[in-house]
Amino acid sequence: MILNSTQLDKYLGKHISYFCGRTGYISDSDNHCAHFVSHALKINYGTTCATMSHGAKLAASLRVQELFSHCPEVGNWDEKPNDVTQCFIFITAANHVNLGSKRMDNIPRKHIGIFCQGYIWHYSNTKDKVIKQALNEFSNHYRSPYNSLFWGSLPPEAQFAGEFDNV
Repeated sequence: MILNSTQLDKYLGKHISYFCGRTGYISDSDNHCAHFVSHALKINYGTTCATMSHGAKLAASLRVQELFSHCPEVGNWDEKPNDVTQCFIFITAANHVNLGSKRMDNIPRKHIGIFCQGYIWHYSNTKDKVIKQALNEFSNHYRSPYNSLFWGSLPPEAQFAGEFDNV
């Protein structure tokens, strides 16, 4: 799958309700970072918005750690191969990640975005919308020790969702 910034820019400023038609799981009190990337890339394994609420729209994964474990390859951000130009980017405490087993602990301070063409698109839970940031901005999402960065290759089933009809 090939993504580009023009595609992802269409999501900027959008609330989770734009992506998810399941009214039971679009509250601003919920964490939607994994929810957003999963709707945007049509990923729906593990715990999904369908398992948490009702509705007829497509389901999407909700848990950062489940997305991490489904990446074909994962690693420390500073060791990401140069030819990897689109991938997931994760931020959390390094001691809660096991790269060998592709395991990330389920702790509150973890976040995910889509890295593409040098920028990161992610769902800001404080602003309740999708935002775009440079790496240096995204790396400040959490303070130490929860600010270690990791990359994960996009799962083979991932595909750009395009437009949504939930609004």
